[in-house]
Amino acid sequence: MAADIQDLMAFVAVVKAGGFREGARLTGKSASSLSDAVRRIEAGLGVRLLNRTTRSVVPTEAGVRLMERIVPALGEVESALDVVNDFRDRPSGTLKLNVPASAARLVLPPIITPFLQAHPDIRMEVIVEESFVDMLAAGCDAGIRYDDRIEQDMIAVPIGPRFQRFATAASPAYLNARGRPNHPRDLLDHACLRGKFPSGWVPLWEYERGEDVISIDPTGPLLVNIAGGVDLAIQAAIDGLGLVYLFEDWLRPHLDSGALEPVLEPWWQTFSGPFLYYSGRRYLPSPLRAFVDFIKQQESG
Repeated sequence: MAADIQDLMAFVAVVKAGGFREGARLTGKSASSLSDAVRRIEAGLGVRLLNRTTRSVVPTEAGVRLMERIVPALGEVESALDVVNDFRDRPSGTLKLNVPASAARLVLPPIITPFLQAHPDIRMEVIVEESFVDMLAAGCDAGIRYDDRIEQDMIAVPIGPRFQRFATAASPAYLNARGRPNHPRDLLDHACLRGKFPSGWVPLWEYERGEDVISIDPTGPLLVNIAGGVDLAIQAAIDGLGLVYLFEDWLRPHLDSGALEPVLEPWWQTFSGPFLYYSGRRYLPSPLRAFVDFIKQQESG
C-alpha cells in the first residue's frame, strides 16, 4: 500500500478537525505525529493533500477526493474488525449517530441512559446537525431523520414518538397586547420568530384543518439557526417578542406552565415521527446491532 492505515486515519482526523492541533486534541496524539503522518502519505502518493496556513488547514482537491473515498473505506475496515465482537460475551465499541437538534432534544434523552447502562462496553458519540449529510461518508453508523429525508437504500426503524405536531404559541402578554389570531393568515399581521437551516432555507409555517392546508411565510424581528438557536427563540416568545412555531413537545413545558399560550391549536399539523436509519449494504457493527435491538424492544414494549 502507498500509505499506512494509521497514517490515513491521522489524515482523516486532521481534515475533520480542521487542523493539526484540534486533531491532536481529539485523537490523543501529538500534532507533530499527525503532521508526520500526512507528510508520509503525500510523499508516497506524490501529491499535496492539505493546504497549510498559520490560521487553517484545508484539503486540496486531491485531499477532498481522498476523503470521499477513504472515510467509507475506513468504516468498512472498522466493521470488518468488529466481527470479532461476535465472539465476546457483550458488544463493545463506538456507536456514532448523526441526528437533528429535535431528536437530540426530544427523542434520545429517555433512550441513551438505559441503553448505555445495559451495554457498559459501548461508547456513544452523537453529532447534532441539521444539514442533509451522507451518513457513511461522514463516518457515522446511523442517523435519525424523518421519512421524507431518508435515502431509499437505507433501512429505517421507528424511534421515539410515532406522531408529532407543529405548535404555535406566544406569551399571554403579547396576545393581550396584539390580539389572538383566529386563522393562519392572521399571522401575517403579527411578529413571528423564524428559524432557518444551515443551507439558508427558512421553512414556511404550515397548518391543516380538515381538507384545508395553508402555508404561511410570516415576518418578524428575530431569525435563528434551527440547530442551535431554538431556545433563544422560545425565550424571546416567553418575553413577549412574538409568536414561535416549533415541535409541540419542545414547547410543552412552557405551555403547561402558562409561560406560553397555544395559538391556532385546531390548525396544528400532525406528521409522522422519526426513524433510526442505517445502510443495509454493510455489515452491522455490534454496537449498532445492539442499539437497533434495544429500540425495537422499546417499540414493541
